[in-house]
Amino acid sequence: MTNVYSLDGILVFGLLFVCTCAYFKKVPRLKTWLLSEKKGVWGVFYKAAVIGTRLHAAVAIACVVMAFYVLFVK
Repeated sequence: MTNVYSLDGILVFGLLFVCTCAYFKKVPRLKTWLLSEKKGVWGVFYKAAVIGTRLHAAVAIACVVMAFYVLFVK
């Protein structure tokens, strides 16, 4: 079981957050609702979406590595 207070839990949460925001950027209705602000607290969603779309190969590899770690190592 992964909790948020461990390092691997924080990494899993961060990867899932980036992947989810990148998906939100592809959906037009969610893009206007959630990713319209570029500053402040709501800007975190926009910045995570930008990271997810620009570094999609690195994020995908990190997700696969983290999935392998959580399933087989931990």
